[in-house]
Amino acid sequence: MRRLSLAAFIFGAVGAVTGGIALAAIGPPTLHVSQKGRAFQPNAVLLPRGASVEIVNDDGDLLHHVYVDSPEFSFDSGDLKPGSRTLVTFTVGGTFAVLCGIHPKMKLAVRVEGR
Repeated sequence: MRRLSLAAFIFGAVGAVTGGIALAAIGPPTLHVSQKGRAFQPNAVLLPRGASVEIVNDDGDLLHHVYVDSPEFSFDSGDLKPGSRTLVTFTVGGTFAVLCGIHPKMKLAVRVEGR
């Protein structure tokens, strides 16, 4: 009985450790945003600090260009061909306008919670 208790303890400890590693590997969420019809869809997102937004050019024949320019955070994807993806990770809290450098009316509002 004593050996069974020791074995159960060891398996439980190993499970707890590996479970912790698996949870740590998941990390902050990634939200998906589409660029289609000369608009971001959705056009506003709320996320925790450290989370990412994957922006996909879903337009069949239009180039897009994603950028953020603020004192707290900046990002520039360069030109995105149809079907391309870019990942923006928001490392600071605040409210940011994600814009398309080619289509000035395209705007994605990103609110990042946590400082």
